[in-house]
Amino acid sequence: MSDMQFPNENREDKPTTFDIVQQSLAKRRAAERRFRWYGLGGIALGLAFLILLFADIAAKGYTAFEQTQVKLDIFFDPAVLESSQAEDKEQALSRADYNSLLKNTLRELFPEARSRREKKDLYALISSGASFQLRKMVLQDNSLVGKTVSVWVPANDDVDMLFKGHIDRRVKQSDRRVNDRQLAWIDRLVAENRIEKHFNKAFFTSGDSREPELAGIRGAAMGSLFTLVGTFLLSFPIGVATAVYLEEFAPVNRLTDLIEVNINNLAAVPSIVFGLLGLAMFINFFGLPRSTPIVGCLVLTLMTLPTIIIAGRASLKSVPPSIREAALGMGASPLQTVFHHVLPLAMPGMLTGSIIGMARALGETAPLLMIGMVAFIVDIPHSFTEPSTVLPVQIYLWADSPERAFVERTSAAIMVLLIFLILMNGLAIYLRKRYERRW
Repeated sequence: MSDMQFPNENREDKPTTFDIVQQSLAKRRAAERRFRWYGLGGIALGLAFLILLFADIAAKGYTAFEQTQVKLDIFFDPAVLESSQAEDKEQALSRADYNSLLKNTLRELFPEARSRREKKDLYALISSGASFQLRKMVLQDNSLVGKTVSVWVPANDDVDMLFKGHIDRRVKQSDRRVNDRQLAWIDRLVAENRIEKHFNKAFFTSGDSREPELAGIRGAAMGSLFTLVGTFLLSFPIGVATAVYLEEFAPVNRLTDLIEVNINNLAAVPSIVFGLLGLAMFINFFGLPRSTPIVGCLVLTLMTLPTIIIAGRASLKSVPPSIREAALGMGASPLQTVFHHVLPLAMPGMLTGSIIGMARALGETAPLLMIGMVAFIVDIPHSFTEPSTVLPVQIYLWADSPERAFVERTSAAIMVLLIFLILMNGLAIYLRKRYERRW
């Protein structure tokens, strides 16, 4: 009897299979909840850092869209403008000393500046590019000679930084770039409404410059445009043709497998390797000119081709086999089946992959540094063969400049580049949503 009781007591103490399963399910559900919260926490942390990065860039860069300017009543003195020994009047006006007009005007405004040191401080209030502005005005309208005209000219970058609050006027004179004498002159200009912040048009219409107040992004933007257009014209047809051949017509053998493996591996190769390849092949071997968009687009074509080929093959695979079978059943040839039926249906996915590849190419810097597009180029390029730089390299150059005013220019250029990238990715999303077909 006692032997019969012990097993019953053991069965009551021992957890049943149902209890074990319930406990296991509870643990699994708790682990799933923790994993979900970890994931949400990671996403929230990433978004917080992204917002912090964008906020920091915007806070530093938005001031670059304004430029401090000084209003001067310039007398276009004929004795100065026509005193050159040039053969005709046009050449005389082109070679005239416009700096002397600015200096004469400043000395009339502040006659107390008499010593050489005081005059140097006074002239430093105005940007060195102001004389080019006057020259351009006179060459466009010769009737200005002999007249007095109020002209807004760009202030020096130190005055611009002071006016934007980046230089603290309360610190002692030896610790700031604007001395007390210049502060007094600036205060007088403010009292006479002769110094204001205007929209910085030169930032969008000028090329690079050693003077921060004259530096603009147009040269780099045009270089990026030529480079991207060339990259798209080369990489898209080659990438689509390669994807169509490998997916639809290539025989299954070791050579095809080797090509596919290499294309997949090339998509993961660091971009600077493509820069070294372009330097060795296009510049050293073929002798193409350095720092030109044509070499840049060739290098970026090599870099983006694997991405376009992989995206193109994925788009072709997504087309149902029934489309091919129906076309072949109606008597179409394999070539007609692909180009009349399969390729049009796969084209939206191919375009999306190409735009994403172009967006990556727009933000690349390393391969372009290797082919010389890091050079300081002031002129704005007008063709694929003219020396130029691109936006990421321009940002790299400005970030390395010691002047405080280049900090805001760097952040502003990053904002412009981010806007371009967002627009390109937005276009890819729109094309995918607009032409996407679910089977």
